[in-house]
Amino acid sequence: MATLIHLNGPPGIGKSTLAALWADRHPGTLNLDIDTLHRLVGGWQDEDNRTHDVLRPVALAMAATHLAGGRDVVLPQFLGRPDAIAAFERTATLNGARFVELVLLAGRAESIARFENRSDRSEWDVHNRALVARHGGAAFLGEMYDTVPGVLAARPDAVVVPSRSGAVEDTYAAIAAALTPRTP
Repeated sequence: MATLIHLNGPPGIGKSTLAALWADRHPGTLNLDIDTLHRLVGGWQDEDNRTHDVLRPVALAMAATHLAGGRDVVLPQFLGRPDAIAAFERTATLNGARFVELVLLAGRAESIARFENRSDRSEWDVHNRALVARHGGAAFLGEMYDTVPGVLAARPDAVVVPSRSGAVEDTYAAIAAALTPRTP
């Protein structure tokens, strides 16, 4: 059975890094990093174009197509609204796939520091850092972080995976353990 793995969590926590690693180690898995799709849309740098709103349905369609083909999808995306998560869960269910929701988490201050200290490797990273700064920087990141407890309360099947700075392999192992079906 195909699986849609949603890696949720605050910005900078390691979702994209871990999703890329997962896809590399599981051939055929689609690494559906929505942030990488932005640069495919003309004018994506202009916040008024609301590119992210257009890309969510594109990502749902990509996930549906890949899952319908019997292949796994890993989605490294902060989603702070339960209805947005439920849309991906419905897509998995409608395509005969299992949906696993993992929330990568560290403390609030550490999460903010990790975003602020990460290196910018792409045009998207530079753009995203500027976007966060325009919306209030650390305060904005803190507000995003503060939505996580509400998401967890609304999504009781979500599994929290501790994410320590610099411990990519440990976090990867915790993800793998969370995805291993438990025998009753």
